[in-house]
Amino acid sequence: MPLRRRVPTWTELRPLVRLERPSISAEARLGRASTIEDLRAMAERRTPRAVFDYVDGAAESELSMLRARDAFDAVEFRPRVLRDVAHVDASMDLLGVSGPIPLILSPTGFTRMMHHQGEWAVGRAASRAGIPYTLSTMGTVSVEDLAADVPTLQRWFQLYLWQDREASTALLRRAAAAGFETLVLTVDTAVAGQRLRDVRNGLTVPPALTPRTVAGMARHPRWWANVLTSEAIEFASLRTSGGTVADLVDRMFDPSLQQDDLAWLRQEWAGRIVVKGIQHPQDARDLVDLGVDGIIVSNHGGRQLDRAAAPLELLPEIVEAVDGRVPVLLDGGVMNGADIVAAVALGADAVMAGRAYLYGLMAGGEAGVDRALEILTTQVHRTLRLLGARRLAGVRGSGQVRLRHSTPPATTAYQGETP
Repeated sequence: MPLRRRVPTWTELRPLVRLERPSISAEARLGRASTIEDLRAMAERRTPRAVFDYVDGAAESELSMLRARDAFDAVEFRPRVLRDVAHVDASMDLLGVSGPIPLILSPTGFTRMMHHQGEWAVGRAASRAGIPYTLSTMGTVSVEDLAADVPTLQRWFQLYLWQDREASTALLRRAAAAGFETLVLTVDTAVAGQRLRDVRNGLTVPPALTPRTVAGMARHPRWWANVLTSEAIEFASLRTSGGTVADLVDRMFDPSLQQDDLAWLRQEWAGRIVVKGIQHPQDARDLVDLGVDGIIVSNHGGRQLDRAAAPLELLPEIVEAVDGRVPVLLDGGVMNGADIVAAVALGADAVMAGRAYLYGLMAGGEAGVDRALEILTTQVHRTLRLLGARRLAGVRGSGQVRLRHSTPPATTAYQGETP
């Protein structure tokens, strides 16, 4: 029988009409973000190009960063069915911290450049979510101020050892007095990586008022208004600033750092020591023999040595080398809750993420970080349910997660000069 067309009546159409009052609130805008990539797109629209590129970019051709993402793209899930997944458990409890998912927020430098609330906003959001946060040596809020502002936050402190050991010792004592119990020693910054986006954008610390940046004020007036009317953006733990980030790293950080320095550090720091920047199994074995409390497999988000291997692909070999003696964390490329599940399944005890929450911070300040953590947590739980797994810990060794090693090679995402 042929289809007969007709004109619908208003009575039929009325239930289908949805007229909603438009909302311009930050909560409504952030609520439309379903992924970290959505927050990244919002962040790109709301921050000056140099600021966005500082977060989004990496060293030289950016292959290290892209390979980290490619590795997660190569993950293949093999779900089980007919499992009761009404309730799932993805919780973490290790190295003195706990959380609803195995996530610790990575240390990031110069955070108040991304949003004037900076580390305060990140700390408050992390505390609400029950997720630990690592404050950076290059942070723009002091250890004392963060501890006072967010007393319930699970606090780690990240250290770059300076050439001035007396200054390093003083900083360690301040962190300990402020209640930071775990020290994250970053060891992959003998010199600064060449971050070409920063070079081409002329990024300095703090941002300078040049003809180029002044011209950018018209596109991002709110960002500039917040920067110019709030406390000056400066490193909270450094005596000196000015110039580029690379200038500061090369001027202050100690390129002579070696394994023997861990004995000195252990004398100065009574809490746990976790070493970040490990990419070779022999280094992992050596550090465990020296008595560290944890290992973080990381290529510094691709911001140091270009062409470095993807942390996810290095993970199984380093986990085998450590042989269960200390927890192994993974840092680099985590942009989705499914990435967290995959990392744990392949041997990590937890993951760290930096860009993921910084996109939220740039997109909407404290509320943006809230949204980023909500997205990641929801994705972890959804992935577990669809995998047919009640507990995240049970996915490890289950054969439900593997790397296909069939994705095409990474291509450079950023070429040429910034327009």
